[in-house]
Parts: sequence; C-alpha cells; structure tokens
Amino acid sequence: MAGRYRKNAVSVQEVINKVFNVLFGDHINTLGSGRTDTGVHAEQQFVQVELEKDLTQDHLYKINRMLPEDISVKRVFEVNSEANVRFDAISRRYEYRISRVKNPFLFEFSYFYPRPMDISLLNKASALLYNYYDFQSFSKVKTSVENFLCTIYRAEWEERGELLIFHVEANRFLRGMVRALVGTLIEVGLGKISIEEFKEILDKKDRKAAGRAVPPEGLFLCEVKYPKEIFLKE
Repeated sequence: MAGRYRKNAVSVQEVINKVFNVLFGDHINTLGSGRTDTGVHAEQQFVQVELEKDLTQDHLYKINRMLPEDISVKRVFEVNSEANVRFDAISRRYEYRISRVKNPFLFEFSYFYPRPMDISLLNKASALLYNYYDFQSFSKVKTSVENFLCTIYRAEWEERGELLIFHVEANRFLRGMVRALVGTLIEVGLGKISIEEFKEILDKKDRKAAGRAVPPEGLFLCEVKYPKEIFLKE
C-alpha cells in the first residue's frame, strides 16, 4: 500500500477501514505496520486484515476505486495465522528529502531549505549512529516505550539533483526520531555543531540537547521488511 498521511483528523487507517466495511461487512478493523506523524508520506506500507474470503483482483480494483486519490493498495499477500504486521517487521527504511531549490511541485513532498550544507560533515556525523543503540536524545518526550534502543542499519546522505536525501534504516524507530535526527544533523552540515558535539548529544540521552524536529512533509516511509516465513503465498 502507498499513501500520503492526511493533515486533517481522518487517518489513513480510518479511510481504509471504511472501504473494507462497505465491501466485506461491518466491524472489520485493519492493522498497519506502524503509525507516523500527520503530514508524513508512505511509498510502502503494510496493512493486515482478517477476512472470511480471499481477496481477488476484482476486490483490489473495487478497493482502489473507492479509496481517495492519495491512497493506493498495490498488492495482496497471504500470511500465516500468527503473523503480526506491526511486531514481525525486522526493519523499516525512511528517506528525508530536502529541496535546495524552490520547486512548487515539491512543496508538499520535501522540506525547502536552500542554505548550503557540507555533505561530508553530514555523512561523518551520520556514521556515528552505527556505534550507538540508545537514541533517547531524538525521541519525543511523552512516549510509552519501555526503552530507547534501536539498531541502525543504514544512515547516509545522498545528493540527487536538487534534492538532498537522508537515508536511514533500523530495526525500530522512536516517535519523532528521524525528524529530530535530521534537524540536528542539519546543524552539523551548517557548521553550527561539530562532530564531537554531535557525539556528546548522543551520549547525553536528553531530547533537550538535540536540535529541532524538521517538518513532516519531507519524511517518507519507503520500505518495511519482514521474514519470508510469515508469507504463505502472493
């Protein structure tokens, strides 16, 4: 599934639930692989639903006809009875996209930030993330998680035309983590925070020590990975 997380009170999950209830009866509730902030986008997202009948191509066609233009169901997978789309994920990959040139077509899909940054400093600071597991400094304060431990598999910056993109993949993410990371790394790229000072922010485990959270429009959930064993057939 792909979609753009809505800016009003109606969530993507609510919209999908409504469509499934119309097609398959009341009291159907979907489960997503995770939640994210309003304004964030998803190029890939998994949604789990239990149905008494198999989903056919005809059903897929009807579902997409009923969904609004900013949500699309791409494929259907059958999983084993023990599968949980949220807790079985082994990693999630995000991109944060910064537009360095004013582009009206990217206004809702990137963070317009034209100030020049040193990409080598951005990548030096990002490389430090591989050595850390506690990311409390980049988590929202009011959260119910039991710990702030994450394993980073990828953290690097890429220049792609007028875009500057931060790629990050981990086994899990804390609330607001990517946006806070990017906001702090921007300070490194601008030369306002040194590499050593960025390391100290990681060590402090204090959200107040880190930088601001960048706007949600630049953040994309790009991929969610699962062990092959949960899938029965495509």
